Amino acid sequence: MSRRNVIVIMTDELRRDALGCYGSPVARTPTINALAENGLVFDACYTPSPICVPARASIATGRYVHETRCWSNAQPYHGEPESWHHRLRDAGFHTVSIGKLHFRGADDDNGFSQEIEPVHVRNGQGWIHGLLRDRDDLFDPSSFAEHIGPGDDPYTDYDEKVCAKAIEWIADRGKRREDGNWCMFLSFLRPHYPLTCPPRFYEQFDPDRMPMPIPADPLSGDGHPVLEWMRRSCNYDAPFDDEMRRIAIASYHGLCSFVDDMVAQVLAALEASGMAEDTAIIFTSDHGECLGDRGFWTKMVMYEEAVTVPLIIAGAGAKKGRISAPVSLIDLYPTILELAGVHAKPRPVPRHARSLLTEDHDEVRSILSEYHDYGAQTAMFMLRKGRWKLVCYPGFPSQLFDLGADPGERHELSGEVEHQGVLAEMEEALRAIIDPQEVNRLAFADQADRIAELGGREAILGAENFDHTPAPGA
Repeated sequence: MSRRNVIVIMTDELRRDALGCYGSPVARTPTINALAENGLVFDACYTPSPICVPARASIATGRYVHETRCWSNAQPYHGEPESWHHRLRDAGFHTVSIGKLHFRGADDDNGFSQEIEPVHVRNGQGWIHGLLRDRDDLFDPSSFAEHIGPGDDPYTDYDEKVCAKAIEWIADRGKRREDGNWCMFLSFLRPHYPLTCPPRFYEQFDPDRMPMPIPADPLSGDGHPVLEWMRRSCNYDAPFDDEMRRIAIASYHGLCSFVDDMVAQVLAALEASGMAEDTAIIFTSDHGECLGDRGFWTKMVMYEEAVTVPLIIAGAGAKKGRISAPVSLIDLYPTILELAGVHAKPRPVPRHARSLLTEDHDEVRSILSEYHDYGAQTAMFMLRKGRWKLVCYPGFPSQLFDLGADPGERHELSGEVEHQGVLAEMEEALRAIIDPQEVNRLAFADQADRIAELGGREAILGAENFDHTPAPGA
């Protein structure tokens, strides 16, 4: 098996349909579009969790959230269980991370030979206020709405530094090709909010021509009691009028163009280094962004805008084409090993993860996503199987969508008599993977233990609060 270098480019909060190659009529993402034209594109890739820390723990380990037990943004990955970075490093690869990791900290063995400009969770603890899931008063909606439009932001400054470090590292490695194979995990903060966009990218978009959010509509199930509590807990939409929404959406698309520009710089450096022909490239994101759809901003719900992400595999070892079958970001674990030319044996890959290069995509497969963090009065489990999508809320009614007939999730079907058979089949398929009630109980129990470790509820109430991890130096 021949070995290859691998670059994994991870963005933060990039919704699938914000890219031209996924059908956006307003996107300006020529570099990412070109990757798609020359690579393998996955049209239905799901995050293991629509929030950063749990998603990134699952991406690293190839395990679902209930397996890692990194339930929330205050329960980060800490070097165990074994990651694909460990596997590559053990196989003799130089593994380097540049940018955001959102693990517990650099003192843990996270599997990298180098961590350059890492962002880990705040103070090794993360967002501990979110552990108090009964609260609905943590966010000031006005602060989200105030940070939209053209301007400077520490997140942008950080990403520019990360991009420069990656270019420098690639150029240096190109001079030392005899040092063997390598893998780079290159992780940007953008287009994650604050939705303050560098002016030269914001100016590419006319707010008056931006597509408006999908309106809230009871037919889409967004009045479900669990979602109503989530909306009350994170009511970012409250200060917005239509003009502000258009500015925020233009800012988001500008930030996507900013990301595209950084990807272009990195790929140009790879080409100049002489290593492009021997390097596989993966482009994706940790989760999506609601962008005002149904009255939600950020993520933390199970609608497609939050749980689907772009996934493109290009460069050395990649096929060309599009895959419509649902897949998961946990599949990156065996896929990266295969691209790198590293045998999975003797240690097996995680049981639910499949290599996207050799997977039989005609097989109808169940894909899971989970949410157990702030605003969720009970667990949220999403199961995608074929055209059907189930959202299970233990203790509350489930939801059912037919994504074949209704890709925009405008009609929730669980109450319709003719769909009771499908609903039962999907709930049975979910139970084949997990016991929803038991996993929900375990998540709350682990979080109660974590609250106690931190000194209890009052200690958390007196601790620093923030609605996004501050950039280094901010």
